[in-house]
Amino acid sequence: MSELQIGDIVTGIYKTGKYIGEITEVRHQHYLVRVLGVVKHPMQGDLHNPKEADVLIFHERKALSYREQTNIPKQMVKPFNEEVPDYLDSLRKAVDKMKADLTETGTPWADMSLKSLASLEKDYFK
Repeated sequence: MSELQIGDIVTGIYKTGKYIGEITEVRHQHYLVRVLGVVKHPMQGDLHNPKEADVLIFHERKALSYREQTNIPKQMVKPFNEEVPDYLDSLRKAVDKMKADLTETGTPWADMSLKSLASLEKDYFK
């Protein structure tokens, strides 16, 4: 595959979230990507103990902000050929999907994650 270029619209996975963005810099092993939309909201809790409720600290994980830039490893970045959605609409859709999935899961981790998402929603959608 040929290397992506500055200005290309891509999807990228950062930690446990997936985003739509624009490449602003090409680095040796990463692309610097400016976030334009959210495809998948990051998981809540301890990344080292996924889907576990009984952890020392249950982290509340925010989605990357609109136009925030982040380094994403090149292997986690793919071209995006659709229309770029509105950031807040995409964030709402990603949060709603995660809430629906967590509600179906019904575990203690899912319940704690739903509480974290409720707190995040107050910040996201003021």
